[in-house]
Amino acid sequence: MHCQFLTSIHDIPEAEWQTLLGSDYPFLQYAFLSALETSGCVGEGTGWHPHYLWVTEAQVPVAAAPLFIKTDSWGEYVFDWAWADAFRRAGRAYYPKWVCAIPFTPASGPRLLGTLTAGHWPALQQQLEQQAHNNAISSLHWLLSGPDESAQLAPRWRQRQGTQFHWFNHGFKDFAGFLATFNARKRKSLLRERRKVAEAGITLTRKTGADITAADWEHFYACYRHTYAKRSGHAGYLNRAFFQTLSQSLAHQVMLVQAEREGQLIASALNFFDAHTLYGRYWGCLEEWDCLHFEACYYQGIEFAIEQKLTRFDPGAQGEHKIQRGFTPVPVVSNHWIKDADARAAIDQFIETERRHNEAYLKAAADLLPFRQ
Repeated sequence: MHCQFLTSIHDIPEAEWQTLLGSDYPFLQYAFLSALETSGCVGEGTGWHPHYLWVTEAQVPVAAAPLFIKTDSWGEYVFDWAWADAFRRAGRAYYPKWVCAIPFTPASGPRLLGTLTAGHWPALQQQLEQQAHNNAISSLHWLLSGPDESAQLAPRWRQRQGTQFHWFNHGFKDFAGFLATFNARKRKSLLRERRKVAEAGITLTRKTGADITAADWEHFYACYRHTYAKRSGHAGYLNRAFFQTLSQSLAHQVMLVQAEREGQLIASALNFFDAHTLYGRYWGCLEEWDCLHFEACYYQGIEFAIEQKLTRFDPGAQGEHKIQRGFTPVPVVSNHWIKDADARAAIDQFIETERRHNEAYLKAAADLLPFRQ
């Protein structure tokens, strides 16, 4: 098994990448990763420096993964700022580090393309660790992978657990069927939220693929940029060129929600989907109205998932407010290897303590779900 490390997705033939991927998971599509690079959202000056893993046997591609050298921890959604601070206080360098992740995308899913046997995983990890030693990399982080992939890494790299909130389709015929699973009080609360939006004179529409016009994309970007600037003081991780590129290359896996009032578009929510899952990703508004975010980002997504017979809706990271709206707390996992033995022992202890707290939190959060007992 031979590993190469390539500084651009464009160093890899698209057909070979897609063959290894073998699925429609949107965030590993060549088109998605290429759009990040060509738009300048990753690369020089962004904190995300491509270092793609390309694995061959007898010169035949067998595996690949999106790796990046990171000089900060922005845009990862698996938070290790405290680890970096501990390194700093100890007089050690935490950056650069190496992550296997989808930039700016807290959606769990596969990270390795292709198929490795159980025996290949330790050999791959050993080669990655050796590269870290050779290149003054402090640590390796495999973020938000699927549980099976994480389990392959776990004997050697410590598994860290977090929580997200996902909606699951239990064969619902329509939104009313979903609401029928709620207890009466929570059902009335949710219906009241939807009614507030309607009574404000706001109408919502959903568009996919070629039905999303260039003007729609431009309006979405204006909403996204405005909301990011208001909340965080910057225009967002992703720029106009990124979304323009996606509009040409990946629109068939995009579902756009638009909110309109008095003939004017006032908000948009951008989602991706594959054969099984809807992924809520980016939201923005030009006018703020009570409950509009819940309607555009959650209820419209649930309706779409039911219509398309998708089994799951992953609306993004964090957000305990999702529980009362029918999103179940679920564990998500990442794997970590720290080069320095002393630091590794301390972080392993932290992860174990965090795991116990997270498992208790999952149980407590599940008790708050709105469903009838």
